[in-house]
Amino acid sequence: MTDRFDSGMAVRRAVLGDAHVDRAEAAKTEFDAAFQQMITESAWGTLWAGAGITRRERSMLTLALLAATGNFQEIPMHIRATANTGASPQDVAEAFQHVAIYAGVPKANHAIKLAKETYAEMEEQAK
Repeated sequence: MTDRFDSGMAVRRAVLGDAHVDRAEAAKTEFDAAFQQMITESAWGTLWAGAGITRRERSMLTLALLAATGNFQEIPMHIRATANTGASPQDVAEAFQHVAIYAGVPKANHAIKLAKETYAEMEEQAK
């Protein structure tokens, strides 16, 4: 593996948590191994590992972009990651308000619904 892969795996674990990454690694097959390496190196080892903005800011941007592009299936995972990135529920709500204005109210509305459900699950699990 490369230094970028190792760095990416460390950032991925710090943001998503060991349990999530362990499940993803356990599910990896020969078919998707190259894809998993690519996203670990590029998304996590380059983008998320960058020093230009904070993880809190990256988290807010990621959630806004996922909502704006309609990639809703990734939103719960990144809402859970806010526990590690420092993005507060208020930060996320603000990001989704930007989505409403610049990408459309229906996308923001659905993202908010998913965020509310995920925050409730997180709260229940914390009990």
